[in-house]
Amino acid sequence: MNKAKSLVSITDFDVEEYLKILELAAKFEANSYRNVLNGRVIASLFFEPSTRTRLSFESAINRLGGRVIGFSDIETTSSTKGETLHDTIKIISNYCDLIVMRHPLEGAAKFASEVANVPIINAGDGANQHPTQTLLDMYSITKTQGTLSNLSIALIGDLKYGRTVHSLIMAMKHFNPTFHLVAPPELALPNEYKTILKENNIPFYEHTDMSSVLNEVDIVYMTRVQKERFSDLMEYEKTKNTYILRNEMLAHTKANMKILHPLPRVNEIQQDVDENPKAYYFEQARNGVFTRQAIISYLLQLNV
Repeated sequence: MNKAKSLVSITDFDVEEYLKILELAAKFEANSYRNVLNGRVIASLFFEPSTRTRLSFESAINRLGGRVIGFSDIETTSSTKGETLHDTIKIISNYCDLIVMRHPLEGAAKFASEVANVPIINAGDGANQHPTQTLLDMYSITKTQGTLSNLSIALIGDLKYGRTVHSLIMAMKHFNPTFHLVAPPELALPNEYKTILKENNIPFYEHTDMSSVLNEVDIVYMTRVQKERFSDLMEYEKTKNTYILRNEMLAHTKANMKILHPLPRVNEIQQDVDENPKAYYFEQARNGVFTRQAIISYLLQLNV
């Protein structure tokens, strides 16, 4: 019997599958407590710290009636004794029906999917990809805009190391967006993603000034400048406060505009924005539970 499909990269799904996940997420939002995982065990392996992703996965599994095993601190694992990732995955895949994994190294999830005999869900691998975040972002965009198509999207902040940005570009390229890329030169979008946009005839514009684009777009996607991705702390200090969104900056934005953020935030969105009806990042985080229920159900081919 062939192993079920994994979700390592957002490109592992096609457009039809994106839309299927969003349809399932809406079903789970309407009724998220379903016993379809009863008797199943899901391993949650977080080699890197996480709050929202780990807990929303655990909430999703519990609401589906499944059991969770795993760890949230690498210091409690045999990795500290020198055990290889290969051996860790090989062993744990004997204990469970699916593995959710976050790892600081790019490519770790793909490697795990080649080793494991159960599906792997990539919960973030270094600065590479974060496909489940992208799918919950797409669900959030659909809920707030009524469509995924023909939208103008500002991606603001850390576009170099921001794995959520990289995955979102790869998924949204199918829906005819216009991207406004707002970043300091040190954190500009890597050329490989610009090439992908050009190859798919997706218009994009690069900016260093955030205020020039806020009034033009349907979605403002803010990102944190990630201290953990910098080897040079001087470079981090120089760029960390480049973009700070304040409530008064939203006065002339489009009526339908919504602000997304994968979280956690530091100070790139001031707290006075939280009460603005255009702020959607807390609802976006809530959508993660339903979307991750949808992804698990789809990969395990559960009847929902």
